[in-house]
Formats: sequence, structure tokens, C-alpha cells
Amino acid sequence: MRLKPARRRLAAVLAALVATSGLALTAPSPASAAPRPLAAPGDSGDDGEGGSKSLVQQLEAASKGFVEAKEALARSKTRQQQLIAKLKEIDAELGPRQAALDDIVQQSYRVGRLGPMTALLNADSTGSMLDRAEILETVAVKQDRAVRDLKDSRSRQERAKAEIDAEIRDQQRQVEIMAKRKAQAEGALKAANAANGVEEESSSGADSSSGGSSDGGSSLRAAAAPRNSDGSLPNQSCSVNDPTTSGCITARTLHAMKEAQKDGFTHFVACFRTQNSGEHPKGRACDFAADKNGFGGVASGSSRTYGNRLANYFINNASALGVLYVIWFKRIWLPSSGWKAYSRGNGDPSSDHTNHVHLSMR
Repeated sequence: MRLKPARRRLAAVLAALVATSGLALTAPSPASAAPRPLAAPGDSGDDGEGGSKSLVQQLEAASKGFVEAKEALARSKTRQQQLIAKLKEIDAELGPRQAALDDIVQQSYRVGRLGPMTALLNADSTGSMLDRAEILETVAVKQDRAVRDLKDSRSRQERAKAEIDAEIRDQQRQVEIMAKRKAQAEGALKAANAANGVEEESSSGADSSSGGSSDGGSSLRAAAAPRNSDGSLPNQSCSVNDPTTSGCITARTLHAMKEAQKDGFTHFVACFRTQNSGEHPKGRACDFAADKNGFGGVASGSSRTYGNRLANYFINNASALGVLYVIWFKRIWLPSSGWKAYSRGNGDPSSDHTNHVHLSMR
């Protein structure tokens, strides 16, 4: 059967479109096909963390700055206690050393200072002159040593006091930084929520529906991530193969994921992906699906409970693992402020984080 000219032209146009776009006509998958992970949140072109690039950057900087200042404050307090203990030891030295010096001075006074000529004129014999000179020399040596020891103790005492004062000033500075970083994070969130018509919440806690309850996840303790000798976290790059994708993650992110999996959180996970902002392209974030096999719709029932427990797990192990923040069910947990409202207002499960727990790492 020959096609009419109009139909021939339409068929040619369709053929050209298929050829240039690479489209292929395939049969639909059977309904009984095995479950497979859905596309990771963020693949639709958004930043994947439910906020603008500016907001995500501010939250990252504020949370990192807050935690680093908090840990520096803790280290400073530890050093202060060590210095106080050292100062007490020095203070304990001063009393006996002062007493020893006083005894030597008294002994020197009783024996008397002796010059060569005086010793010669007052001596009954050569032997007695030498004995007296030896005694005086011994007393003088002891006195000089006692004076040096006392001066050394007093110098160390002054240094310890100065170091304690320096630690106190450093602690005050860290407290000020923490306050500024807290205000930065909360201010950025407040502005974003106002723009999206999201009601602001003042509570730093969270109920069981938002991952803030004291259910099973909070009782589990993760092994701490490796730290530097001073207790700080080492800087890490996206250098470890990501077992969930073809990309890379940091060693600390991998550690957090493995610790969660070891403690029973074994649902589907996706970490690295390319996007315009956030922690995912840096290898410092993972999305933990609430459903077992992928990112589905809004979590409910056992999936919702799983997400609550997992969010709690990361929050209660935040310091040990090096957690930056956690997002779950339209809320974000910040180390400075606890749970806060967090929604871009799109209403889809991925951007609202109602189908996965987002973990960002330092």
C-alpha cells in the first residue's frame, strides 16, 4: 500500500527525530520485575539537598565553623586543666624550696662569711682554716643552687599562669565564634524558610515523627573516626572509591556509612554524584533510603521508623563520626541548633527528604 504524500512527509519527520535524538521504542518492563533502586535524589537537576546553593554553602560553613570552635573550646579546657594541675605541682615545690633556702641562709649567717685573709688571721691552725673554708664553700654552693631552683620554680609558675590566661582568652574567642556561627546558620534558614512559606520552629528538639526521639537508633554507639594527635579531624579529599556509585568519597564518609551498616542500617544508599553545590560532589554526603531497595515515595510505617532511628544514630554519634548535619522529613539537624524546619517547598519526597535521610560529613 502506497502512503499519501502528507503521510510520507510525517513518517520522514518522525524517522529523522528518532535518528537525531537517539530515542528507541521499547516494550514496557514486566510488572513482576525485581525491585531496583530508583534514581538518586538530585538527579533531576536540583542541588539534591533541598536548598539553594547559597543556603547550602552557608549551612556548611556555619556548621563546620561551629563544630570546629566547639572542639577547640573542649581542647582548650583540657589544656587549662592540665596547666592548673602543673601549677599546683609547682606551687607545692615552692614551699620546700623556700624553706631550704631559708635554712641555708641561717647556716651561712651562723658560720659567717669568710675571706681568705680573715680565715688566715682567725684560724688556730692550718687545718682549722681549711676546714672552715670548706664548710663555707659548701654552704655557698648549696645556697646558689637553692636560689636557682627557687627562681626556676617561680618562672615556671608565672609561665603556667600566663598559659592558663591565654587558654581562657582562647575559650572566650571560641564561644564568640560558636555564637556567630549559630546565628549565621539560623539566619540563613529563617530567610530561606520565609521565602518558601515554611513555618519557622523554635524548638531545638524533635518528636518521634522527625527523627528526634530516643528510640533504638540512639542507643547504638559508632566507632570513632581517626583523628589527629591534638584531637582534631584531619582534612580529607574525595579519594576513596564510593561503593554505592562510580564516584569517590572521603575515608571519613565511608567510615560513617560502614558503621551505620554494621549497626543494622542496611537499606539502599547513594553517596557521590555530580551537582552544583552541597557535599555530594565533594564525597562528603550520602543519602540513606528509608525504603529497603531505593528512593520511593513519602516514607510511612516501618520505613518512617527506620528513618527516625537512622537520623538519631547519626545525631548521637555526630562527634565520633564527624557529622556536619542531618536532613530528614522536612527538617535539618544542626550541631549548633538541633532540629529546624527545612523545606524548599517543592513537595516531592526527594527535596523534602521524606524518602531518605541525608548525611553531610566534615
